[in-house]
Amino acid sequence: MKGLDKDGLEKFIIRALDEDIKDGDHTTLACIPVSVLGSAKLLVKANGIICGVDIAKTVFEIVDPNLKVEQLIEEGSIVKYGDILFHVVGSASSILKAERLVLNLMQRMSGIATLTQKYVKAIEGTRSKVIDTRKTTPGIRAFEKYAVTVGGGANHRMGLYDMIMIKDNHIDFCGGIDKAIDAARNYVNKNNFNLKIEVETRNIEEVKMAIKNGGADRIMLDNFTPENMKPAVELIAGRFETEASGGINLDTIRSYAETGVDFISVGALTHSATAMDLSLKAEIYK
Repeated sequence: MKGLDKDGLEKFIIRALDEDIKDGDHTTLACIPVSVLGSAKLLVKANGIICGVDIAKTVFEIVDPNLKVEQLIEEGSIVKYGDILFHVVGSASSILKAERLVLNLMQRMSGIATLTQKYVKAIEGTRSKVIDTRKTTPGIRAFEKYAVTVGGGANHRMGLYDMIMIKDNHIDFCGGIDKAIDAARNYVNKNNFNLKIEVETRNIEEVKMAIKNGGADRIMLDNFTPENMKPAVELIAGRFETEASGGINLDTIRSYAETGVDFISVGALTHSATAMDLSLKAEIYK
């Protein structure tokens, strides 16, 4: 997973389990003997795209290496109400300890993947790509951005460290677009960094300034209407990558894509996705 290696994933899971369990799952300890074995099914209660199965399996493994997971549906599959994603078998107390973290992660990630696919489908047949933003939940950005890719979208930068993105505040503090782009290009060259430079523009005049300067790799067209964006994209004429941004939703994204812009960034993919309804249910055999 981009932005989170195996060691990072395991450390996150351990921290999250500690947040939930602390000195013990006292309800389970009070009600269920440690020796009791059981099984549970992960039940889908909404339609959408499933995401986070491998992460769920890692949670179970960290809680109890003796838990066995029988996976029935692959990551990224379209699921419907009533589908069973997997069965987990082993210590009943271990299953209950893992339950909430598994559900919290899978519900969040599946909701993001499902919403992302709706945006991707909305612009099918155009050249534009749907990308995410840094408007993510602190601490689980890697999970959320991974979910975007499962839904068919692509990732923008992971953070402040892997791309230079000159936004309006940078421009205003620096004294203008020219000064900001020049400073960024000098910084990259001086430090021998392999970082792309993107510059935000707010109107056609700033687009012209960015083109004339020539030091950026991508020009963001921020809060442009589709009508204003089309001539800007035509003016840029493929000399720089282009990105549409600012309040774009499912109702408007098609009109932006039809301007020929390369990327469309949508903060809603991660900050407004509704969690998918999933449930881990004990299986009682009679």
